[in-house]
Order: sequence, then C-alpha cells, then structure tokens
Amino acid sequence: MTKEIRIAPSILSADFSKMGEEVKSLGRYGADLIHCDVMDGVFVNNITFGLKMVEDIRPHTALPLDCHLMIVHPEKYVERFVKAGADIVTVHFEACRDNLAEVLKKIRGAGAKCGAVVNPDTPAEAIEGVLPLCDMVLVMSVFPGFGGQKFMPEVLEKVRFFRDFAAEHGLSYDVEIDGGISPETAGAAIKAGANVLVAGSAVFKSADRAAAIAALRK
Repeated sequence: MTKEIRIAPSILSADFSKMGEEVKSLGRYGADLIHCDVMDGVFVNNITFGLKMVEDIRPHTALPLDCHLMIVHPEKYVERFVKAGADIVTVHFEACRDNLAEVLKKIRGAGAKCGAVVNPDTPAEAIEGVLPLCDMVLVMSVFPGFGGQKFMPEVLEKVRFFRDFAAEHGLSYDVEIDGGISPETAGAAIKAGANVLVAGSAVFKSADRAAAIAALRK
C-alpha cells in the first residue's frame, strides 16, 4: 500500500512572536499539514501552547491543522480543539490507556480525523485493537517534550508493523513519524512505511524552507 509522502512542519520550532506569518508561509513553501505540538507540563516536562494558539492560527492557513495532544485527560479537551480548528487530533495511548477507543470516537464525533500515538518504549501491539478506528497512527521517534532530539532508529520496526497491519486488514490510515526527522533520517522512515513526516528544526532552522521541505519529501 503506497501513500503520497506528506510533510508536516512542527510550529514548535517556529517564531512564536510572528506565528500567523510563519504558518501562512508554510503553504508557499510546500508543506502539506501544520503540526501543532500541544504540551501541558504534566504529561511531558514542557509547556508549549493550547487552544488559543490553534484558534488564532486557523485563519492564516488552509492547510490541515494536525494537533498532537501531549496532555493528561485529553478526553476533556478534544472537542474543544476541533472547535478551535483542528482537522486531525492525535492522542497518546500512554495518556488514555483503556479509554483510548472512546477518546478516538469522541474526536470523530466532533467532526475531525483521529489518531493514536505511541511513545518509543510502547509496543505497537498496545494499540492494535483501536487501529480500525484510526485515520492516523503517530510513531514517536524521540521521547516527547522537546524539539531537536536525536532520531531513534529502533522505532522503525513499529512503523513497519503499522504499515503491514493496514495492508493485511484493508485499512487506510496514515503512518506519521515525529522526532529527529531530517533529510538524513527521512529516507529510512519512508522506506519503513511512514507517509507523514513531522519536522521542526529541519524546516524552521533552514535558510531555504522550501528546499528543506522538498528534501524531506525526496
């Protein structure tokens, strides 16, 4: 099963003082989605932004907003993120556990696409039961919390698992990978089966962002 490669720059690496301009420019540079890393300082040891940021950037882009919730009790907030403008909402298995299926259904019910996320030390099999509910599966290739971390190649086995599972069961979810993605690591991720690449530093720290996005896609 082959899917088009899509690039989702993470605005965690953008200039927060001019976020509207940063988001608007990504469409011109060839981005396919806008990745919004929402962190609460509890689930992960960092605080980024929340509903207001998503709501404020929504008018500045027609690209889908891919909201990755790294928060405790995401079930309390998913509907509000959809209302704020999220097109895709992904939630962590580690934050939801036995409630994951219900949270995914809640996202779908609010009108957005839904996805499940697994940390590097969580086995792929932990979310096997909810894969038929998912529009996206997000494999973390670093431990969540901070940008600029080194890619963990051992997670590629999980990428392969999710891609093979989709093919074997007739599912069509996207396989997204997030953490340490650069032109040097993107090829291995794509070969393993990822079709959505999240990149922060590799895009926003580049002098030529259009070229950086094109390099990731290749």
